[in-house]
Amino acid sequence: MEAQFALDGRLGIPLPRFDMPWEEMNVLERAGIVERWELIRGRIPDTIMAREAQIRCLLAELFEEEDFVRCCSLNAEIAEAASVIHDLQIWYRTQQDLEEENIKRHG
Repeated sequence: MEAQFALDGRLGIPLPRFDMPWEEMNVLERAGIVERWELIRGRIPDTIMAREAQIRCLLAELFEEEDFVRCCSLNAEIAEAASVIHDLQIWYRTQQDLEEENIKRHG
């Protein structure tokens, strides 16, 4: 089985999509998934920094804006960007520990 990673348009990164539960995959399949995920995961901090820069620009625009409706729109954009950063941080902390799984099986 080949692991599927599908681009999440909201987060801007590929996320895992599996054909079978993690527990049913063999060690080689899991290792391949973890290897691919680590490559993706390594780019998450750059994605977060880009979103933070977007928020700074939106905040600068909000500071100068006088139109209430536009201020509400800017606040909504800022909140969405912050939500994406939060979700990216959660995905960044997501990883499988194959060694621990192997110890449980063979111990």
